[in-house]
Amino acid sequence: MNIKILLTALLLSLLLSGCSDDKSSTEKTETKAHAEHATAGEDAHEAETGIVKLSMEQLQAAGVVVTSLEPQSIAHTLRAPGEVTLNAYRTVKITPRIAAQVVARHARLGDIVEKGQSLVTLSSVEMADAQGNLLVANQEWLRVKKLGRKVVSQRRYIESQIAWEQAQARVQAYGMTAQQIDALLGNNKNMQANGTFQLLAAQTGRVLHDAFIVGERVEPGRELMIIADESVMWVEARITPNEAGLIQVGNNAQVHIDTTILPAMVSQIDHALDETTRTLAVRLEVNNPEDKLHPGMFVTTYIQTSNQTNALVVPEAAVLRSPDGDWLVLVEQDEPGEFKAVEVKLERVTEGQAVIAGINPGSRVVTQGAFFVQSELAKSGFEVHNH
Repeated sequence: MNIKILLTALLLSLLLSGCSDDKSSTEKTETKAHAEHATAGEDAHEAETGIVKLSMEQLQAAGVVVTSLEPQSIAHTLRAPGEVTLNAYRTVKITPRIAAQVVARHARLGDIVEKGQSLVTLSSVEMADAQGNLLVANQEWLRVKKLGRKVVSQRRYIESQIAWEQAQARVQAYGMTAQQIDALLGNNKNMQANGTFQLLAAQTGRVLHDAFIVGERVEPGRELMIIADESVMWVEARITPNEAGLIQVGNNAQVHIDTTILPAMVSQIDHALDETTRTLAVRLEVNNPEDKLHPGMFVTTYIQTSNQTNALVVPEAAVLRSPDGDWLVLVEQDEPGEFKAVEVKLERVTEGQAVIAGINPGSRVVTQGAFFVQSELAKSGFEVHNH
């Protein structure tokens, strides 16, 4: 009977010991899980806040610069559609002054020609008569000059001189240059009184028009060629009368074509409204060194007004795109090296400077090295945008 009681007591002792071990193991597992959950919660919290912390060594190596934003006085900008046109002050039309026949062409559409270069050879009966009269008048004038005033009468001397001057003025008016006249009077074998003459380029430029055929008879004033210097073009922007009052000649502007931005300047403001659109034309003068602008192209213009406004301005590279397409800047938080992406509104970009809104003045924004900070923020697992 005593042995039975001892066995029962031993069994109860073993059972109680096993329960204690199980409880201890369960408590340890729960404690570890709680700790892991707390750590994960902290990481999730940091990701949700969208803050990345960088060391001073990282900032210096990447050339990160942080600037406190303060309102700046800038000119307001008007956006307007525009059309590229030829610069009339750098364009010439090649036209005959008398009826003539085209004998030869010396330049083609698209060619670059130099000032004084021969473009077209023409032949005209009127020119032949004028050339013949000039040769006769020249011979008479040379003989009278050689005799002198003591031999010939004053009247004959003056009449001979006037006849020579008029004959020379006539062939010049018909289209011969002073050099061509000198060659004709100098008995140059290439210059005869056969009515042929050449039209020369009045300036250096590109041939933009040559609508004629060799052998064709052309009338006075017919545009045979147009020569234009395309290094400086005009852009005609259309604005409302109210907007015109904000613009002055000399104001800076920009011409946007695709991804290219060209600096420009207001050179003229029309005073007559277009009857159809009821808008005014503003002429912009723009350099065209890479030949990107051509007559008839449609562009977008940004014209600075004479009004000054206060706004927040950062370098264009400081404004970034988030994955969902929003504009943002990177703002330093309370602790140095801690940055957060803040969504902003991009008002406009002028000469590499971006005007932004939606952020408080005095905010410390990354103005250099923003792409590096954005990359580090993305590595932290945070999607770079604000909701």
